[in-house]
Amino acid sequence: MEIAKNHVNGEGKGYCPCKSCANSKRSLQNLATIYAHIHDRGFLQSYTTWVYHGEKYSNASEIERMWASNADNPPLTNNEMFDALDGVIGEQNTYEENVNEHGDGLDTEFDALFKELNTELYPSCNWMSSLNFLAKLMHIKVINKWTDSSFDQLLEFLRVAFPKENKIPASHYEAKKKLRKIGLGYQFIHACINDCALFWKENSLMQNCPVCNESRWVDKNTKGKKVAQKVLRYFPLTSRLRRRFSSRFTAKDMIWHNTGRSTDGMMRHPVDGNAWQEFDNRYPNFAKEPRNVRLGLAVDGFNPFGNMSQTYSMWPVVLKTYNTPPWLYMKESSFMLTLLIPGPKSPGKDIDVFLRPLVDELKTLWTDGVQMRDAHTETIFTMRAALLWTINDYPARSSLSGWSGQGYKACSTCNEDTPLCSITNKIAFVGHRRFLTKNHKLRENLLFNCQKETRDPPKQLSNAKILKQLQGLPIRVPGKHPSHGGVKRKRAVSELNWSKKSIFFELDYWSSLLLKHNLDVMHVGKNVCESLLGTSLMNEKSKDTPKARQDLEKMGIRKNLWLTKNNNKFYQPHAPYSFTPIDRERFCKFIRGVRLPDGFGSNFKNKVLPNNSNKIGLKSHDYHILMQRLLPTGVQGCLPSNVSTTIIDLCTVFQKICARSLDVKNMEKAHKDVIKILCNLELIYPPAFFDIMVHLVIHLPEEAILGGPVYMRWMYPFERYMKKLKAYVRNKARPEGSIAEGYVADEALTFCSMYLEGMQTKFNRPDRNADADIPKRHLHVFSSQCRSISKKKIISLSEDVRKSLEWFVLSNCDEIKDYKS
Repeated sequence: MEIAKNHVNGEGKGYCPCKSCANSKRSLQNLATIYAHIHDRGFLQSYTTWVYHGEKYSNASEIERMWASNADNPPLTNNEMFDALDGVIGEQNTYEENVNEHGDGLDTEFDALFKELNTELYPSCNWMSSLNFLAKLMHIKVINKWTDSSFDQLLEFLRVAFPKENKIPASHYEAKKKLRKIGLGYQFIHACINDCALFWKENSLMQNCPVCNESRWVDKNTKGKKVAQKVLRYFPLTSRLRRRFSSRFTAKDMIWHNTGRSTDGMMRHPVDGNAWQEFDNRYPNFAKEPRNVRLGLAVDGFNPFGNMSQTYSMWPVVLKTYNTPPWLYMKESSFMLTLLIPGPKSPGKDIDVFLRPLVDELKTLWTDGVQMRDAHTETIFTMRAALLWTINDYPARSSLSGWSGQGYKACSTCNEDTPLCSITNKIAFVGHRRFLTKNHKLRENLLFNCQKETRDPPKQLSNAKILKQLQGLPIRVPGKHPSHGGVKRKRAVSELNWSKKSIFFELDYWSSLLLKHNLDVMHVGKNVCESLLGTSLMNEKSKDTPKARQDLEKMGIRKNLWLTKNNNKFYQPHAPYSFTPIDRERFCKFIRGVRLPDGFGSNFKNKVLPNNSNKIGLKSHDYHILMQRLLPTGVQGCLPSNVSTTIIDLCTVFQKICARSLDVKNMEKAHKDVIKILCNLELIYPPAFFDIMVHLVIHLPEEAILGGPVYMRWMYPFERYMKKLKAYVRNKARPEGSIAEGYVADEALTFCSMYLEGMQTKFNRPDRNADADIPKRHLHVFSSQCRSISKKKIISLSEDVRKSLEWFVLSNCDEIKDYKS
């Protein structure tokens, strides 16, 4: 490099002697890039006389040999895949673990890819390589969702139509096999059929489970290749993070959290939350390198066969980087599938067994880090990574955290002091007056439970106290073998809900995090709205049951709602929180008549029964729209004012929490408001209404202050992503294998599509409702971009309407202001 400094042009660029550039005039680079290329790809072994860097040649044959190594196969023009492979090779070995014994940093697979890169699609086709053609064709297939059979037919036709000796693959399988070399692959890890252990590392050679002694194989006596009973698919995290830094398109976004954070006090990204800032203060060495990665982990189970009668639960583990800007958060291309936990049964509490490979890799990334090349700055640095939190629905949160979401202490935030009362065959989470200030008048109100409230609000335990609680837990043997368990016992009221110490506590920083497991606002909002609507419409989701009325009688409150007996039959008086038949029809008619913008939500006309008596088939996002947009309007005039006002206030709180930008003061006010709202709800609804989901609403504003905007911490994008994973299943006998292969192929195509030019990709696809270009108008008032959504229709304007339109044009057109008197 010292010699190269003296042989650069006026722009500071010179010939790069790496194995890829090979001193090509096309690949003049600056010194930092030359250093990185040699470090990544290895030095061109045939370059022994440095004629491009000042050394004089001895004879003509030496020069001829140098030109032969460089110019015999000149690079094809219009070859975008050169830059794509440049990024792939940059990943491969800067690093000792991937260098082969000759130290050249390139294996035979990438040699073959470079050969394809410089191979003409057919003889004399010097404008497109076979690899470039293949990447574009495969991308068109994915964008337009062609079937494999239709793609096979197209390839067969193209092979015949193009000149002979073309390099078009014979089938989709062959095409996918070539492009898979650009992908990052995955590992097979055998698991015990009872979820006791992985046959990995120290257990890799064992034939039976070290815990329950079950055989590793389906048929252990077979003479051929043995088949494992259960296989975990692991997609290494380090290589996927390395790819993000090795591409110039994604590397620049990995420091956005350091350069683009808010300066006006508003929270628009998790970096603005208290949890992130506390982490940076506690670990300043990690925080001072902006390229260190912050991760969020999402886990959820789904049935890969849809709503078929076959029960099957597969659990993908997805990671998301929080270094990037907010507008990239919802993109599927920013998700990294790291584990695919096989079915058919949910792992439950034994999910820690399957998380072992990922946690071990996270430990390495935290303590030692990994050397990476930053394509944005062309430098090599040591990258470290930390897991900030998890994002799950409440059952999955229980499996990951180790705190059961059922029973007397279902709220992990309130912990041992969860507010509740026992009712008929159920636990009601009531008593939110405790959260009010000491002198609040509602504390004296006897209408709640015939008692005054004198207790203090539950205290949130510090991290040290939580660790102290975990120290006394008995060691739990993992797995579902019959010999491990026994009869499911009922937990005593005095017992805590800890079932295990989560594997995440093995991470050095985990115990100090302020927000470890997010409450999923998607599911909380959906369940709360479902309870409100079900109870008002009196459908199958109603909480107003005969047992709920009996609870009121036992507690001695709201006598007007007690069951009445007449002729040996019990009657349920009408409650103020439920619609009358006329109001129910009016409310459903209102919902049925709603027309939403394209792509905003479902067609609610299909979600209400034709007789306007009830709702059917609502999804989580439908409840989200109802709660924040439609319910506040729909209940007005259909319910008493005290009931409708309380529901509207609750909907307003959800609107504030789910905003794209949050103000800490507004969130603190929302926390105070939601306490009063829950207290008012306790005066309206029976205790049976207050399940754990309703109680969790009280903690949502506090978590928003810690974690930042909710839309970057809820399950909506991950639920949509699981729908995409489900679409990968082509072979229903092997759903996990189908998803793994489909993900790796799509991962490779997504990476290639960033470099493709002159075609539509998922990164430059126009919006669904992109307006077409319209001719330039002379008057500004007519220059708005729009397009019609239906057939044009000529109408006659009344005199009043025409005059109003003329007045609007004359009043808002700047071009004629000089002519106004």
